[in-house]
Amino acid sequence: MAHTFSDAQRAVLRSQIRNELTEAIVYRHLARRHPAGYNRDLLARIAADEHGHAQQLAGLLGEEAQPRRFKAARFILISRFLGLTFGLKLMEKGEGRAGDVYRAFAGVSPELIRIAEEEDAHETALLSLLDDERLKYMGAIVLGLNDALVELTGALAGFTFALNGPRLIAMTGLITGLAAAMSMAASAFLSARTDGGDAKDRHPGKTACYTGIAYVCTVIVLILPYLLLANVKAALAVMLASALGIIALFNFYLSVAKDAPFRKSFLEMAGISAFVAAASFGIGYLLNHTLGGA
Repeated sequence: MAHTFSDAQRAVLRSQIRNELTEAIVYRHLARRHPAGYNRDLLARIAADEHGHAQQLAGLLGEEAQPRRFKAARFILISRFLGLTFGLKLMEKGEGRAGDVYRAFAGVSPELIRIAEEEDAHETALLSLLDDERLKYMGAIVLGLNDALVELTGALAGFTFALNGPRLIAMTGLITGLAAAMSMAASAFLSARTDGGDAKDRHPGKTACYTGIAYVCTVIVLILPYLLLANVKAALAVMLASALGIIALFNFYLSVAKDAPFRKSFLEMAGISAFVAAASFGIGYLLNHTLGGA
């Protein structure tokens, strides 16, 4: 039975119908691709709930709506490539807290309170999906990423004034970075194999791979400006901006997937990298003027 809502209220609820249908598609698709077990059952149940919410809202409004299929496809891809937990939490955060939206209509349509409670339960249930492999090995990724950012931004800043020519700087940085990546991967492997506690549920080989891959990917991004630009000072500026971009993207990932505070962790990583880069830049400048450039 349709209720009487203002035009503004109808617009909000119509948007919520589309959101519920869109999320139902995402949850249903991911459930089909997930192996049998708790996570698959949970995703299927949430998909059914979201579709049921859309039907109930459509009944209240007396009209139908269509899902945002392009948006659903986008979040399915994000969940597949960046992790189930990240993709689903990003989708939920992008629409705001659905429960709060429905509670705002409690005076007009009290039955929406039940939907609000179920939406809150969905958010709580998603926390149980934190067995995502990417998050399990997040410590290894942080190790490789942070170490590469700190060491290579500093090294490249120093090389910029200690060496002549962007190609030489890139080659020296690449050799330094790849050697350090192998060293870090080996250290991560030995640490995971000998450590106790939380390390027991992590495979030493995978730990080494995540650490090494994170390091190598960071090295490639930071060295590219020196391969693409002839001006070493411009390359240095682009490299530092790239480092900040990597730090921002990584901390955004953590803030969504693990509900970590973005600002604090971003400023901490950026501050450490900037300090090391500035110190190395000063050392390179000093050596260039006292010993002569290479």
